[in-house]
Amino acid sequence: MPRHLGLDLGGTNVKAVVLDDSELVANATFPTDAPRGPRAVVDRLAEVARWATDHHGPVETIGLGVPGLFDPTDGRVLLFPNLPGPWSGYPLRARLEEELGRPVHMINDARAFTLAEGTVGAGAGCSTLVCVTLGTGIGGGVMIDGRLHLGAFGVAGEIAHQTVLPDGPLCGCGNRGCVEALARSDVVAAAAGRPTVEQVYAGVAEGDDRCIGAVRGAAGWLGIALANVVAVLGPDRIVVGGGIASAGELVLGPIRDAVRARVTLVPTDRIEVVAASLGSYAGAIGAALAGIEAE
Repeated sequence: MPRHLGLDLGGTNVKAVVLDDSELVANATFPTDAPRGPRAVVDRLAEVARWATDHHGPVETIGLGVPGLFDPTDGRVLLFPNLPGPWSGYPLRARLEEELGRPVHMINDARAFTLAEGTVGAGAGCSTLVCVTLGTGIGGGVMIDGRLHLGAFGVAGEIAHQTVLPDGPLCGCGNRGCVEALARSDVVAAAAGRPTVEQVYAGVAEGDDRCIGAVRGAAGWLGIALANVVAVLGPDRIVVGGGIASAGELVLGPIRDAVRARVTLVPTDRIEVVAASLGSYAGAIGAALAGIEAE
């Protein structure tokens, strides 16, 4: 059975999976070493790829999920807003291929998450699927008839970079008033007066009013964005994942309520907003699936 490697590059960790076709064989997590810059990150990715082949045999394809935008023609980084270092213009794909001596297929990490959840996860079988990941940043993706929809410029699905508050706070993408600038994890934590968003979720469970208000505020901005998506795309289902998975209905409930409050064109009881099902390795699984599709 041919095997396939998926790597998910994050600011803190690199997650890796090995698949037999679409079945999970192995998974592991390694520190990214991001503060040391792009060269150190490439070295770490190459180290993880070698670990996979040393322990689980040769792989036919390698897929890499990355936290931002890149030029699909040559794999140069265009925007990594949440990864430190001089990344703009960096030839990431070429450097990694030099290290490994073989082709690497790149995909945005949120699109990789979408591909995984839409193929073998909570969105499997949907005709039109929208996925959102909530974490350090906010990512998104769209699948139509079982395939990722990337649009004319290869970046369709950037749900978090809709402008929902004109002249609002500056976003990492350079625009103002994006959903990400208003609802990403550090903004929620600051609004709640807690050091981390995980502690905010704990505060919600404890009934802390400030934490509840912070989550509802972020959910309100997300609700505007997702209601827009419902009006434009009419998805069968919206899948929400990322760091909020462990919080469950504490976060999903307010998001679902906010979306339904904004939608007027379809019956609100038909709008499905559900939790992702593949856990923290969804992005790596999607990267591996993208590598398979690119064969």
